[in-house]
Amino acid sequence: MQPYSVIVKPVLSEKSNELREAQGKYIFEVRKEATKKDIQKAVLKLWDAEVTSVRTNIRRGKIKRRGLNLSKPVSKKFAYVTLAEGAKLPIFEDL
Repeated sequence: MQPYSVIVKPVLSEKSNELREAQGKYIFEVRKEATKKDIQKAVLKLWDAEVTSVRTNIRRGKIKRRGLNLSKPVSKKFAYVTLAEGAKLPIFEDL
């Protein structure tokens, strides 16, 4: 899998900012087919940052009802990437 197609987008929220500042963990939305090794290689290729661990989480879409219609949003896969001590990603620091 190509490194540029693994990471869909970074997650910017209050929880992700707290994790980044306190523990050095960055959260990304990734493709469902991506493995932990693919994510680790993509972060290394894109930002030259040493990755110590990668944890993944799939958030399943909740079924919603509006009248007689049922809909289910798409499930998304997220990666929690922990960097080596003192390493930072510039895309988060510029915001």
